[in-house]
Amino acid sequence: MKKHIYIYSPSGAVRDKAAFKRGVARLELLGHEVEVDEAALSSFQRFAGDDETRLAAIHRAADSGADLALISRGGYGLTRLLPDLRYKKIAKAIDKGMLFVGISDFTAFQTAVLAKTGAITWAGPALCEGFGVGGEPDTLDGHTHGEAQVPDDIMEACFDEVLSGQGEGAGWRQHRVPAGDTMDSPNRVIHNAVLWGGNLTVLTSMLGTPYFPEIKNGVLFLEDVAEHPYRIERMLTQLLHAGILARQKAILLGQFTDYKLTPHDRGFKLPSVINWLRHKIKTPVLTNLPYGHVATKVLLPVGASTDLSIEGRDALLVWGHL
Repeated sequence: MKKHIYIYSPSGAVRDKAAFKRGVARLELLGHEVEVDEAALSSFQRFAGDDETRLAAIHRAADSGADLALISRGGYGLTRLLPDLRYKKIAKAIDKGMLFVGISDFTAFQTAVLAKTGAITWAGPALCEGFGVGGEPDTLDGHTHGEAQVPDDIMEACFDEVLSGQGEGAGWRQHRVPAGDTMDSPNRVIHNAVLWGGNLTVLTSMLGTPYFPEIKNGVLFLEDVAEHPYRIERMLTQLLHAGILARQKAILLGQFTDYKLTPHDRGFKLPSVINWLRHKIKTPVLTNLPYGHVATKVLLPVGASTDLSIEGRDALLVWGHL
């Protein structure tokens, strides 16, 4: 089903122009009409244009009438723009059916929109990292090694389902619990909980601001990239001491990738953090949600009412038709 997709850059500058072009071409190959914002490839310092340029791009996306507005990439820059976003315009576009999709730094936009309007946005891929993967296979000594990378089929299937209005949930299997660690009661069902969250670093930076939503009895999902487990624990501790974690019905830990352990850690690793967290709160802590800075990821409606069922290591998140 052909859809109108608007590409814009609200955060970091696009450095990989080839990935950008591949992403646009991939979406067009999938049958969609792709419109690229006039400032999508702008650059100012580390940003995709100065603040005014990126603000205007967001508002053009809201005015575009597209079915879906997709960020080119994450990085950094959206928190600078939050006081000047035209929230009523964005909420009006969402009310008319526009889907705002993104990841990483986009958590700032999603959290602010939820806090200010209650409107639903989508945690999912960005253009470059999601659809722009590929290029030529590796070559060494004149021989070809491996195959050209293509966008993940599960991610694309979830993206297509959301675009067509058919995406209604996500299921996954949690990691096995290491010997000696604890796991919550294996079976339970949680009803009518608000799904929210995103990148842990960005979300934690919003705490104490007008752009952090007051969500009670929610399902909070978290992911991050290139953050050592002790840094992840430190941010979780901040959310814990602020009372955020204990007010949720469940914590869903997605993918935490691209960090490096050292001999100094002496066995302290990500499972250590998860076990520590499970001792600190009564709220169920689930692992291995297929979302984060990884190829295979589902799309999640931030701000939607959801049901969560847990049966042993199997988990199913259902939000129904939106």
